[in-house]
Amino acid sequence: MSDRPLSIDGIALASRLFLGTAQYPSPDTLRRTVEATRPGLLTVSLRRESAAGQGQKFWEIVRGLGVPVLPNTAGCHSVAEAVTTAEMAREIFETAWIKLEVIGDDYTLQPEPFFLLEASEILMGKGFKVFPYMTEDLVLAQRLVALGIDILMPWGAPIGSGRGLNNPYGLKMLRERFPDKTLVVDAGLGAPSHAAQAMEMGYDAVLLNTAVARSGDPVVMAGAFAAAVQAGRAAYRAGIIAPQESAAPSTPLIGRPFWHQDRNG
Repeated sequence: MSDRPLSIDGIALASRLFLGTAQYPSPDTLRRTVEATRPGLLTVSLRRESAAGQGQKFWEIVRGLGVPVLPNTAGCHSVAEAVTTAEMAREIFETAWIKLEVIGDDYTLQPEPFFLLEASEILMGKGFKVFPYMTEDLVLAQRLVALGIDILMPWGAPIGSGRGLNNPYGLKMLRERFPDKTLVVDAGLGAPSHAAQAMEMGYDAVLLNTAVARSGDPVVMAGAFAAAVQAGRAAYRAGIIAPQESAAPSTPLIGRPFWHQDRNG
């Protein structure tokens, strides 16, 4: 059963696995990881790279990897801060795509829903393609879609926590309510099985960073996640059986030896 590649703005992406570019032990490890897995997108934080004082060098490395780049507004806590960062990212990375993050809680790094909605509306008006990082809040999703946004990126769990999908019910509800939108589970995935679970729900892609970059072997771990994404996607498209309360025999009864039919005879 063939599967069409995920496409955004007419660009066919090489994979449904998206990777972040932070926290790798070295630029060479990042390069080898990307070359081994060919992710569909790479996310880059303008604020982080600028703070590191090596933004131009890092951008040259990322550009050389030949993978579409999705800049993000990581670290922003206000609408003005997020909008300004997005405008700077568009100029530096030469793309109107922006992963919009507006953090509301410093402990969980949970997105601030009201600021996210306001910033999304402003950036949409400025011609950006907004990829909002959000919780699995259904009402927020409805408001974002009403603005014209067609990609939603709900978290699985807090960034870097590795907890997987904290609220499968909420994530399933988003998938059911927005069947024609591109949905990406973003943040909190810790194991390849978490990625497979998201894809089995019908999500279009997963985005992760810490689980790969801080593993013992980022290249191997990224490969494991890539395989899990493919397996989960294939299972979803094939049709996963519904759970049942009782057993259902997988072997027909016809032709069983007679002594199985009456153990007391």
